[in-house]
Amino acid sequence: MAMAMASQLWALLDEMVENDPRAYWRLQRQLRGWPEPRLSLRGQARGAVGPLFINICSWKRVPAPQAPSAPTPASAGRLEEVAEGEALYSVIDVAFNPDVLQRGEENPEHMKHLIHLTLKFVEERCNLLLSDSYTVESFKLKGSLEAMRQRLAGGWVPAPFLSQHTKKELRLDQLLHRAEAEDDGNAPVLLREEGTAQSKAHLIEEIASSEMLEKLSTPAYELTTVRDANEKPLRIELRVELPKVGSVSECDLSISKDDLIIEVPEKYKLQLDLPELVDEEAATAVFNKGKQILVVTVPVARPDP
Repeated sequence: MAMAMASQLWALLDEMVENDPRAYWRLQRQLRGWPEPRLSLRGQARGAVGPLFINICSWKRVPAPQAPSAPTPASAGRLEEVAEGEALYSVIDVAFNPDVLQRGEENPEHMKHLIHLTLKFVEERCNLLLSDSYTVESFKLKGSLEAMRQRLAGGWVPAPFLSQHTKKELRLDQLLHRAEAEDDGNAPVLLREEGTAQSKAHLIEEIASSEMLEKLSTPAYELTTVRDANEKPLRIELRVELPKVGSVSECDLSISKDDLIIEVPEKYKLQLDLPELVDEEAATAVFNKGKQILVVTVPVARPDP
């Protein structure tokens, strides 16, 4: 009975992607879950460029604490220096399970305590010296949503695995190789509140990217820019070969104005910079079951008048 219901569900999702692809991809993003911003902190840190912003995010991939006295799992992106015009600042993203942040929103004291631990966590993780004072910004996110999600979910190596002389970012496969070679590479980072060294309460445990993301292969693809008779770009067409995929329902597609991400959990991941700015809201995707090829079509954005 369960298998029959599952088959019916896949069939309905396949029908949905053919009849209303935009609604399908919105549903997929909601079901699979991307990191979502909840609040942004501003502080000062010795060793960081400009003011330090900490984006606290909600992410379903981060597990909830196993018990009230157990460590609180967290996932952190890399510390990044950002230039906006003449302004310079540093930003880092820290993600918790949605239930953890929900409790904080319902209990101000719990949220205050979580913020305190987050500051200490960032201080130790990034080898910074943070000021005790901070402000909660009026906006939920500092920087762009795409950049935040790439830092957290893009499979980049966390800061502790980077050499001080390393300038090039490492991919997930390099991270896994290095983590296997280091004795404490996968050891969780535990942060205790001051004065509770003997207590197991109020801990944060960092969840490495290798614990949440399997090693994914890059599928074969062909990216084409379709132009009119005057060589004006009209649309971007992407054909992706997915031989291990049986249904479009297995695919997760995310498109911004200048990049595209296709992920099939535990199988494939493809991230591309698009050659033209596009209208992501008008994107369509069709999966050919027989050939196991996903075709994504997205029109080029019209220039502002």
